[in-house]
Amino acid sequence: MKIVIISDIHANYDALSALPESYDELWVLGDLVNYGPQPKEVVEWVKKNATVVIRGNHDQAVGYDEDPRCTPRYHDMAEATRKISLASLPEEDKQFLRRLPLQVQREREGVRFFLCHAIPSNPLYGYCPEESDRWVKELEAISADVLLVGHTHTPFIKTIGRQVVINPGSLGQPKTGRSDACYAVWQDGRFVLKQFSYPVKQAVEKLRGLGLPPTIEQDLETVLQTGTV
Repeated sequence: MKIVIISDIHANYDALSALPESYDELWVLGDLVNYGPQPKEVVEWVKKNATVVIRGNHDQAVGYDEDPRCTPRYHDMAEATRKISLASLPEEDKQFLRRLPLQVQREREGVRFFLCHAIPSNPLYGYCPEESDRWVKELEAISADVLLVGHTHTPFIKTIGRQVVINPGSLGQPKTGRSDACYAVWQDGRFVLKQFSYPVKQAVEKLRGLGLPPTIEQDLETVLQTGTV
């Protein structure tokens, strides 16, 4: 079995539609919307193609019209694009976002997986980078061999004892210092982190057509083009 894991698409349909990997199952770790120019296209694509989808903090924000609780630098970008997401998504898609689970457990080929957007103890908003000591307690609290998370937009594989934490990174708004979209593959009992290039300029042109305030537009473009802000 081959499972592709993606996270943090952030309304970047150009990255999503360029995903080069075939799969038996596609698992999505949340944040389908905000920051990018095409939330409706992303939600519809995920509804049709994903096997498992988790709710992220931006899905929560759009589904329930709430603050996504971002860091100050990203908050203005999130709020400006949340208005676009709210305006462009039909009620059916907003209901879809609201109904997404906060966590899911699956077993495949004898391996137990725990999926959430951020961390098990705070699945929407908990921010835990790779080097954090907090992972030990998070893993102790779950009955799983593998913990799959997103939220930080940075890919990593971290082994603690007999358990593993995997973050595939962000497909739609990577923070790796590069513009390449990030994802992970599980096959034959092994995880591999991967990246691919996609038409970033096309995504940027779509952003410019949204009528966003210039400073916010520039920040969003910078993240897409450079993988940082």
